[in-house]
Amino acid sequence: MKKIIMLCGLIIGFATAVSAQTASSEKAKELQKQLKLTDKQTDKISAIYNESSQKFEKIKKDEHGDNAKMMVAIKPLRTETIKKIKAELTPVQKAKYDKLLTNKVKPGGLAWGEGWSSPASE
Repeated sequence: MKKIIMLCGLIIGFATAVSAQTASSEKAKELQKQLKLTDKQTDKISAIYNESSQKFEKIKKDEHGDNAKMMVAIKPLRTETIKKIKAELTPVQKAKYDKLLTNKVKPGGLAWGEGWSSPASE
């Protein structure tokens, strides 16, 4: 029985990791379209999103879903993520990214500046 429970936990953990990587890749590809990123920039930004996603999941776990505590803990993560992304951008791309972050809402979804790692919420 213990082996079955451990196996289920392993499968769920693996599925979560794959899902986070896919979402990170999709976010980076969307940003690639918006900012005309190179493939190399897109790969680096995907890795940044993936790292942030893992940190976000840890925050959710540590704060036991308490939204008020999570919002406090997420703010520095969001700032760190944006800073890392900007470090990969050209000056022209940074200016466009800043505009994306300040846009209120894009059609059919959240604003780029909302959430812990924008552009898309998971």
